[in-house]
Amino acid sequence: MKKINAKDFQYDEKRPFSSKETATRIDPFYTDEADQSRQLDALAERMDQAQNKMHADEHYGLLVVFQAMDAAGKDSSIRRIFKGVNPSRFQIAPFKKPDKGDLKHDFLWRFWQELPERGNIGVFNRSYYEEVLALRVHPERLKEQSIPKNLLPTNEKTLWKQRFGDIVHFEDYLFRNGFPIVKFYLHVDKKEQGKRLIARLEDTEKQWKLSPTDLEERKFWPQYMQAYEDTVNATATRQNPWYVIPSDDRVNQQLIIASILTEILESLPVRFPETDDKEAKKLINQIKKQDSQ
Repeated sequence: MKKINAKDFQYDEKRPFSSKETATRIDPFYTDEADQSRQLDALAERMDQAQNKMHADEHYGLLVVFQAMDAAGKDSSIRRIFKGVNPSRFQIAPFKKPDKGDLKHDFLWRFWQELPERGNIGVFNRSYYEEVLALRVHPERLKEQSIPKNLLPTNEKTLWKQRFGDIVHFEDYLFRNGFPIVKFYLHVDKKEQGKRLIARLEDTEKQWKLSPTDLEERKFWPQYMQAYEDTVNATATRQNPWYVIPSDDRVNQQLIIASILTEILESLPVRFPETDDKEAKKLINQIKKQDSQ
């Protein structure tokens, strides 16, 4: 069976991303769900070991960003992929529409508050990219941000170009400080999304997840696809690339994401602190002496 190659899903300025020309379903990297589970468990063990080394080294941290349309599999992927990671070194921040307090600050402010510490993995379930996705589809919401009118470009294209630039600079800054960013866009077909939304509505325990407003957003599907395409192309860099994940098959989706994350964690130039055997033996003897008293 073909192995997962992260570069097949990577966008880092070398090639343009096209929403229409990029598959939402590909041949599976598993034979059945039992095989997928075995592979994920093996990747989770490697991920935990790599994260343990990163934590001991205390120089790097990792930010993982998930962006997608509703029902693309963000929550289920996060839950399954990070199942084996030490929870004391892992933090997740879900982001919804900004509240009144958030709107009193610049658009990146609330995201700064949730960045991971060195040695930790931080996950953003939605992120600052909503500021060039949802806001681009609904530019009327910009009024809520109270930006001085004299500072707003008269040309809307200029505004989004400025925000793309702000985001790239923000991510470059984090990278230069030891916090690389892994960005996943879960690319799902509209009809597949529709099936999943219907399944939610037919499940009494999941009906609460949907509202009429959520369904209204489906009317803007073409606009969202264009916004995602432009966003990936404008903010994919060599240091902080995007990974576009075919997401009609959730099982395959989780395997691809876990494989990419494990590979990135294992590639970080970190190591366990050097130990002093003499000092270790001294401490062992000290413990034995304490226990013999």
